[in-house]
Amino acid sequence: MFQRLPFPFDDGRFPAQLGAVVQLTVLTGEMPALEVIHAPDGSWAVADGVNDPNLAGASRATHIAHVIALNSSIAELAAMPPGHIATRSRPGEPWTIAVLEGWDDA
Repeated sequence: MFQRLPFPFDDGRFPAQLGAVVQLTVLTGEMPALEVIHAPDGSWAVADGVNDPNLAGASRATHIAHVIALNSSIAELAAMPPGHIATRSRPGEPWTIAVLEGWDDA
């Protein structure tokens, strides 16, 4: 599993070996993915948009393919450039992509 891979991705698809930090509520299917971040450093994160993903034990590193298996619409975000965030209000709604603000990339 790799934290970062050269971007843009071949064929506009997430590479199978790409990892992401994923909130456990999303990974277990308890809550849907409502936020996807492509950080300025090239790493990826997926969150439920409700709970704090920074709390101890709240997130895990895993292959992004596991999240796509639960939330197939995430696959369409593979072309989202670094430094951007995709959000939606609920499953089935379209993703809105915006510049990621306030991210500490130091």
